[in-house]
Amino acid sequence: MADNATLIQTPETRHRIYFQDCDQLGHLNNARYLDYFLNAREEHTMRHYALNLGQLTREQRAAWVITKHHISYLKPANHGEEVLIRTQLIHFDNSSLVVEMQMLDADGLRLKSLLWSEMAFISLVNGKRADHSDALMDMLEEVDVDDVQYHPDGFDERIRELRQQFKKQRKAAGHDEE
Repeated sequence: MADNATLIQTPETRHRIYFQDCDQLGHLNNARYLDYFLNAREEHTMRHYALNLGQLTREQRAAWVITKHHISYLKPANHGEEVLIRTQLIHFDNSSLVVEMQMLDADGLRLKSLLWSEMAFISLVNGKRADHSDALMDMLEEVDVDDVQYHPDGFDERIRELRQQFKKQRKAAGHDEE
């Protein structure tokens, strides 16, 4: 895990939408959004938190297992397009966490898709929930985003908040509304 340096709470990376991942309309296939999001999060944890999930699983004899996804497809991600993917931890407790993942246009001003992934920390020994170690809890505390008010039933409200936020950012940047 990362040392005591300040950790980036909302890392982001750019990705190109590949032809093989698209439907007949040239839009990113709905199922492939999950792959793009989860691959970006894995990249973010490795690069920004020095957290290798495979190594963590071997060392702790436990792993995060996805228990639920909330996803909304707002604007299509098109073949050949570059998108910006941001990920952030918006909730955690002693044995679970929720990661928010946003897919944006290349300028980072238009929300294309939002995903909340709920995960439970599961013991490899008995298949039941396990508590995060103290070191994991410390790291989760540091990367948890304080300005997102998580509620299990608040996904649709979060979409409304983000759409308004990005609309204001586009207006401030002088972008015409479509």
